[in-house]
Amino acid sequence: MTDPSDDLLRRVLTQTRTIAVVGFSADPSRPSHYVAAFLKGRGYRVIPVNPGLAGQVFLGETVRAALADIPAEDRVDMVDIFRRSEQVPPVVDDALAHLPHLRTVWMQVGVMNAEAAAKAEARGLTVIQNRCPKAEYPRLFGDRPRPAA
Repeated sequence: MTDPSDDLLRRVLTQTRTIAVVGFSADPSRPSHYVAAFLKGRGYRVIPVNPGLAGQVFLGETVRAALADIPAEDRVDMVDIFRRSEQVPPVVDDALAHLPHLRTVWMQVGVMNAEAAAKAEARGLTVIQNRCPKAEYPRLFGDRPRPAA
């Protein structure tokens, strides 16, 4: 695994419109919640995914139990994964099977899975591992709203 370049990170964050956050937490002190809220505040559409919260509304969106429950017309560009590294392969498999517009698989800080990354890359997706968009965004763009593609 190589570290993604700033150009790649900028491109991903500029071209992305809709992000499914897998492992979203209802607890505002949990990273998956505050990262999702940060991204929504920068202009992204954020769809929370957590089977234990399915049907509830957070950040203006209905929580989905699984990626398969997100309608194709929602056009998810990126999956942001807040799961342990060993739990990533089935998440990537579900994303590949159910999200036809997916372009990026993003694994949070501390999350890496070479098998899942290779599978996604073989399908033409961009894979970012062991990074957080909440950390990368202000470093690359400052505090302004999501840049236009």
